[in-house]
Amino acid sequence: MRIIAFVDSNGQPALGLRTGSQVVNLTAAGLPGTLEELLKRPDGLNQVQDAASRSKEHLALADLTLLPPLQNPSKAFAIGLNYVDHASESNFDPPKHPVLFQRFPSSWVAHDVPLVRPRVSTQFDYEAELVAVIGKAGRYIRKEDALDYVAGYSIFNEGSIRDYQFRSGQWLWGKNFDRSGGFGPEFVTADELPAGAKGLQVTCRLNGEVLQNANTTDMIFDVATLVAACSEGMELQPGDIIITGTPSGVGLARNPQVWLKDGDICEVEIEGIGVLRNPVVDEVLA
Repeated sequence: MRIIAFVDSNGQPALGLRTGSQVVNLTAAGLPGTLEELLKRPDGLNQVQDAASRSKEHLALADLTLLPPLQNPSKAFAIGLNYVDHASESNFDPPKHPVLFQRFPSSWVAHDVPLVRPRVSTQFDYEAELVAVIGKAGRYIRKEDALDYVAGYSIFNEGSIRDYQFRSGQWLWGKNFDRSGGFGPEFVTADELPAGAKGLQVTCRLNGEVLQNANTTDMIFDVATLVAACSEGMELQPGDIIITGTPSGVGLARNPQVWLKDGDICEVEIEGIGVLRNPVVDEVLA
């Protein structure tokens, strides 16, 4: 199933089941307005098809204002240096354990919504990444069981303000500028994809030019490993997300370096999931 979050006719968040260019309003049929709430329901995803058959509200996808698939997860883990070539281009040794940091909801926007280059920096970089969405609670999850806890997947453009990222040994500052990342366009249930989303091509295009092109099999730590590792420190909750890391080809490592600027169009495509597209604008303060 392919579920989108959107703004309904009353200006409220809603969920829809997408089939081609049409969307069935699930919230109008009694389901929650956010994916976080749906995933917290026992058998929430199993209620989707029944709700879709009862809903009388069918909408054109092109007419909808999309929201990020999840707007306020309790935890949003981001993973650094999770592809060997990216670790090398960043002058780091491949990590022996997952490199974790936090991404805050204020730092991401939906599909087709502008990414904002902050006025304090010109070093605004792109990062194409797979997102794994947790579907049920768990702590100390075994790797062999970990994929049972993944409800589905989405796409992230993990925009980074590089000069702020490297001002100290902690990356969080440069990874959380307001509206610097893209998330979407939809949530794809795990049964639509290979186990662990392995073998999917990951591509980033800037103004039509391919700058990143890799495969999820190239990840150092696969989805199951990341779920198990994250659950060691804290209990995972339905709706938590793991942004699984970017491959090589980032703007920081290019010669000459490539930075996102006003007027750019950045697209992240992941095979079987879709295309996340965001324009880029300069920050304007009132």
